Amino acid sequence: MTGPAPSEPRPPAAPAGKWADLSRRLASTAVLLGIGVLLAFASGVWLRLGMAAISAITFWELAAMTGWRHPEMHLTPFGRWRPVALAAIAGMSQFVALTAFHPLAWALLVLPIIAGVPGAARRDRLTYAIFGMAILLVAYGLVGFREEFGLGFVLWLMGIVILSDTTGYFFGRILGGPKFWPALSPKKTWSGTVAGWLSAAIFGALLWLSGHGDATLIWVSPLVCLAGQMGDIAESWLKRRAGVKDSSNLIPGHGGFMDRFDAVTGAVLATMLIGLLTNLPVVT
Repeated sequence: MTGPAPSEPRPPAAPAGKWADLSRRLASTAVLLGIGVLLAFASGVWLRLGMAAISAITFWELAAMTGWRHPEMHLTPFGRWRPVALAAIAGMSQFVALTAFHPLAWALLVLPIIAGVPGAARRDRLTYAIFGMAILLVAYGLVGFREEFGLGFVLWLMGIVILSDTTGYFFGRILGGPKFWPALSPKKTWSGTVAGWLSAAIFGALLWLSGHGDATLIWVSPLVCLAGQMGDIAESWLKRRAGVKDSSNLIPGHGGFMDRFDAVTGAVLATMLIGLLTNLPVVT
């Protein structure tokens, strides 16, 4: 008579609880700090190559999430190589536009949109175009901010995104409460969202009081923070629409570049819009 079969070893349990995604937050911070270092120490052609590379990578992720999924996909423009082809077009268009840095160079940023729309799923063509232009404009805007307003301005932008994400995460987990937008971001709470706004305002006030910026930072910083939060939610919506958890697996265990770059996208686009409507704050 045989005894009971030995139990199979159990796989390690996945992290549970309200701090389960802390590692993802740390990964986001690391990527943003890396981009900040790139913008801080690179210049000229190297800065443009770096931002063009980021544009290409995020475009590859976008193309994969919005592509036409069908057995006869090979009949679509670029076939199964569509994400790679569009990433190459986006990267080259971005580099040339950044090198020329002329208003007419913006026309080059439309090329990957025109090339990619026919191969996108019918319901995702507008989505592809909007998110694609956002990706390209952000890289264009970051280089413009770096060269026109200086490193301090870019570090202020990155600081708001990192500070908002960090304070929002910890205050949201500690205080809890009603969800901000449960249908799209089930973990984001009102307490964490408001904490991000307040931290951005305090950050702007401290820069002003320390002589590193003007008083407009006090009200512009929370607006930029809100835009960053909306960028995060917009990317969550895109992933739900595509039926994926992460934009890619380029960062093992932590998703893709769009997952780490979404808040920066919203923040930079909002800053560009503010710059069209009024004077941008001075940051030194």
